[in-house]
Amino acid sequence: MKLMSGTSNPELAQAIADYLDAPLTSTEIQRFSDGEIFVRIDENVRGEDVFLIQSTSNPANDHLMELLICIDALARASAKRVTTVIPYFGYARQDRKTGGRTPISAKLVANLIAKAGAQRVLTLDLHAGQIQGFFDIPTDNLFVTRVFEDDLRRHYKTEDLMIVSPDVGGVVRARALASKLNADIAIVDKRRPKAGQSEVMNIIGDVEGRRCIIFDDIVDSGGTLCNAAAALKEQGATEVAAYVTHGVLSNNAPERIAKSELKELVVTDSIAAHGVQTKAVRRLSIAPLLAEAIRRIANDESVSKLFD
Repeated sequence: MKLMSGTSNPELAQAIADYLDAPLTSTEIQRFSDGEIFVRIDENVRGEDVFLIQSTSNPANDHLMELLICIDALARASAKRVTTVIPYFGYARQDRKTGGRTPISAKLVANLIAKAGAQRVLTLDLHAGQIQGFFDIPTDNLFVTRVFEDDLRRHYKTEDLMIVSPDVGGVVRARALASKLNADIAIVDKRRPKAGQSEVMNIIGDVEGRRCIIFDDIVDSGGTLCNAAAALKEQGATEVAAYVTHGVLSNNAPERIAKSELKELVVTDSIAAHGVQTKAVRRLSIAPLLAEAIRRIANDESVSKLFD
């Protein structure tokens, strides 16, 4: 087994390598003055089982192209199998046609990854479960629920917790976490006037006197979380925090969250911090989860056991 890292999240890749006690493959990745990407693998990978770690986060197009070129380089270097480890799968929110003459970009990206030469995909908390079926190669979609459950038990009393889904589409995700904590759930009824904006219409569930934990897969601008936190406080919640898998945190999202009703925002390190430093945002490592999945895949063991 060999581990290889792109440039999107080298800290996470190194943490995975440390957990597995396996060095990262020496690789040269350069960008020419016109933006073209060049990749050279400085070690022999012929006949090797290679795990390529790369999130397609901001800048999404650069990191996606880098991923594809790395896959091609490994395939042409005669790697036995290339597994793309994509902690954050960009374009996941474009998983269906939202109107006439619009693309399904998540499917397009899945096709590109398979066509480039990847034989397997390992990812985390896809925005929609059906994206797993967009790939024509074996795909494992891990869930961060256990990581968040352990952290919640360490930092919060579970007796008065209420898990809150920020929209109807996230109810299954919220219920999975709530069942592990033996907690109730509530739902935020919202609408989107346009992409990137949301308005809270109603809170489904009695949150008065409860400590509310909003559970979601992606936080981008932070508008949905901040609006939901304000609405929950208005309905009598004593405290509101948010646990979100992928901290995109674009533009001034950290500052907006710091000024909101949220006690804290907890995200994983699926996306590199990029210098975002604020007390309002706390990060949890998913390196052990991904590393264990990599070990099991390499040894042909069950990955499903990680879901128990």
